[in-house]
Amino acid sequence: MQRQMTGARMVVQALKDQGVEVVFGYPGGAVLPIYDEIFQQNDIRHILVRHEQGAVHMAEGYARSTGKPGVVLVTSGPGATNAVTGLTDALMDSIPLVVLSGQVPTFMIGTDGFQEADTVGITRPCTKHNWLVKDTDRLAETLHQAFHIATSGRPGPVLIDIPKDVQFATGSYSGPAEARVSHYRPRTEPEAEAVARLVELIETAERPVFYTGGGVINSGPAASRALRELVDATGFPITSTLMGLGAYPASGKGWLGMLGMHGLYEANLAMHGCDLMINLGARFDDRITGRIADFSPRSTKVHVDIDPSSINKVIHVDLPIIGDVGTVLAAALEAWTARGRRVNGAALQKWWGQIEQWKLKNCLAYAPSKATIKPQYALQRLEALTKGRDRYITTEVGQHQMWAAQFLGFEAPNRWMTSGGLGTMGYGLPASIGVQIAHPEALVINVAGEASWLMNMQEMGTAVQFRTPVKQFILNNERLGMVRQWQQLLHGERYSHSWSESLPDFVKLAEAFGCKGIRCDNPADLDEAILAMLDHDGPVIFDCLVEKHENCFPMIPSGKPHNEMLLGDAAVAGAIEAGGAVLV
Repeated sequence: MQRQMTGARMVVQALKDQGVEVVFGYPGGAVLPIYDEIFQQNDIRHILVRHEQGAVHMAEGYARSTGKPGVVLVTSGPGATNAVTGLTDALMDSIPLVVLSGQVPTFMIGTDGFQEADTVGITRPCTKHNWLVKDTDRLAETLHQAFHIATSGRPGPVLIDIPKDVQFATGSYSGPAEARVSHYRPRTEPEAEAVARLVELIETAERPVFYTGGGVINSGPAASRALRELVDATGFPITSTLMGLGAYPASGKGWLGMLGMHGLYEANLAMHGCDLMINLGARFDDRITGRIADFSPRSTKVHVDIDPSSINKVIHVDLPIIGDVGTVLAAALEAWTARGRRVNGAALQKWWGQIEQWKLKNCLAYAPSKATIKPQYALQRLEALTKGRDRYITTEVGQHQMWAAQFLGFEAPNRWMTSGGLGTMGYGLPASIGVQIAHPEALVINVAGEASWLMNMQEMGTAVQFRTPVKQFILNNERLGMVRQWQQLLHGERYSHSWSESLPDFVKLAEAFGCKGIRCDNPADLDEAILAMLDHDGPVIFDCLVEKHENCFPMIPSGKPHNEMLLGDAAVAGAIEAGGAVLV
């Protein structure tokens, strides 16, 4: 059924019809008609951000913690260009977003009018799809198509650029059911022959490993449940990318920990030495593969992905399976069960024996200190004091991000929000607000480095205004930690512009924003300080002063294979005491 309404009202009506509850945005001249419609309704909540990049990261946090698409509203010109970093971040990490941008009136497009930018041209490389709508009668269908494309197949961000005169004009509105979406129907069902071949490989593998990515989480809760059932039933080891943490529980018997550049020793060597690699929803990112020519050199490689363009893009695989990961896992479980749930038990027992030898490296070991807070210790205490709570973790980008992935355990999907593919400093604070908006009663902690946190610190104003009790846990080493580590290890200890100068007093900064600030520099006081952070019912900025020159290990140097990891001194010493480890 079609109704006549203005373009601005169509936008709000379409959001309601799509079930949108929250919009993150910042007003400006080119979107004032839409903001006027938002003012006149109470069904959709609007979160006023302090910067458009923050709006997109908030929408990412909201989307990743709920499985729903995040929605952003920005004005033309700089409003849209400020959103580009977040759009690129969401594209790299396959996060469903719908970004609505205002544009100058259609008759001014191309005249270099005030706050005009070629938003569609600028955002074409960093969106899954985008539109410039010049006809109000086409606006409603475009809005509904945008939600379909953002959430179907491999999720991603889309953008609709809406000129101001289109918002004022009247046109025909139609609902989601009437929108034409048949042109985009990604394949979700796998080929039966491919699933049968996968089952045969599972039955005969001697050194198998499951390698999982964010695609398992994007597929939904059923995919994670099927993954756990298959892993536990086969007894195969499982590792994960940074983006896939939580799809399989950290307490699970098959869990090896994260793999990759800062992954665990046993996970990386299992990947290097396996004879069957089953990639579920991961894209063979360079942080995972290391040197491609030496990546898992003796394995039969299976790649399950809903995006056909990801198959053989980086690593040639022996068995590609195109389809939804959850659907493929369910089909594989059914076929494997029908054939008797067989595995190569004797070989698998020997494989686990090898893995247990690698675990003797104790690769996360570090030298403790009674005088200085080690960042690893800070995260161990944070884990111990928050484990079992209704907890969500976001991070900024850097050493602290890798330590968080190593030392925090995730038992369920959608509990870990981090910038993986783009590595966006400034992601974590706004993302934590988006998560908290979605889960107001939950504990939401952003693990941060002081340099990364400062990139979007203005969003503490948003946190305070909307009473989101996000906890900002800053591991403050007064350095650009990961940059400094690379300079130490790979650039002759020439620390070019990696030492922070003129840092703020974070406690005073917290007070200036109107929230609580805590500072801790003594390991003996750390538990009490963390508990004070957790017990406070509002937002907190926690300044945890940590060892300035601690390095994050294990580390695969750029361009090296998985079996050429650098380990910290404590891990090396522990391995020697334990009798060493056997390499594949």
